[in-house]
Amino acid sequence: MTGLTTPPASAAARVRALLDGRRRFIPVAVSGLVLVLLFAVGSVRYTGFAEPQVMLNLLVNNSFLIVLAVGVTFVILAGGIDLSTGSVLALSAMICAWLLREGWPPLLVIPVALLAGAAIGFLQGCIIHFYGVQPFIATLGGMFFARGLCYLISAESIPITDPLFGTLAQAQVPLPGGTSLSVGAVVALAAAGAAAYVLHRTRFGRSVYAVGGSESSAVLMGLAVGRVKVGVYTVSGFCAALGGVLYTLYIASGNSLHGLGMELDAIAAVVIGGTLLTGGFGYVLGSVVGVLTLGTIQTILVFEGTLSSWWSRIVAGVLLLVFILLQRALAPRTVK
Repeated sequence: MTGLTTPPASAAARVRALLDGRRRFIPVAVSGLVLVLLFAVGSVRYTGFAEPQVMLNLLVNNSFLIVLAVGVTFVILAGGIDLSTGSVLALSAMICAWLLREGWPPLLVIPVALLAGAAIGFLQGCIIHFYGVQPFIATLGGMFFARGLCYLISAESIPITDPLFGTLAQAQVPLPGGTSLSVGAVVALAAAGAAAYVLHRTRFGRSVYAVGGSESSAVLMGLAVGRVKVGVYTVSGFCAALGGVLYTLYIASGNSLHGLGMELDAIAAVVIGGTLLTGGFGYVLGSVVGVLTLGTIQTILVFEGTLSSWWSRIVAGVLLLVFILLQRALAPRTVK
């Protein structure tokens, strides 16, 4: 009797596991569907909206936000939050602009800016892990600290006139059909690809998912939870600094007011892209889709021409609430 009843039970368990695995893709699939629908609406309503270069310009105009969202994805997957990314982006841009004005070679300026961002992320991770400070409070302090350093460097905007930065800003990577991508967009795509590889093909990436899914279980499995926590904030700080470097290519200046509220845009993009706020589930690809969704909303407003730019915030807020509710509905079955 036992031998007859065991196989059906195990088969049912396999079916449930398969359904749960497929259910995990629902937020990402919905995010992609929203992006396609927005494109469809724009293509029908506006002439030239579906031009290939218009689509590629979404990557060009949001390259720095894509990099920010990549870093935030690591943090949220591990069950944390990072409110400092916008300020770190501004600090990185200010460091680049200031050091270039002081005559530093650009090939040295960029590593210094990246190391500064990674150092702030590392310190935040250490405070969170070793002192048990809540991520919200620790990164809020990091946000104020980085923004204060920006004003300490200069309260005024610093223009960037370095020839190499100018060349990189103007450079275009040609694509078929007469289209092109900026250097910043290529770097952003490379960062997203590298992040996806790390999360899905390395031990550190698998540990990030495990810690976000259940920190206590990760401890029992013998995973280096502290190393993961410090690591994800270091990655986030590095990505924020890289986003700052790309932002200097986009806007050709450093300003203490750069990146205001951008940390919230990055978090919104990650959530809209299907990453669970509770941690343990999500994809970098989804975060990129989330950024492109926000960018598409802004592009529609530009083509419309008669609507206030604040409508992008309103629509993004509605989407964010919808995806949070969707996550809430799926959470009992996707998060153990």
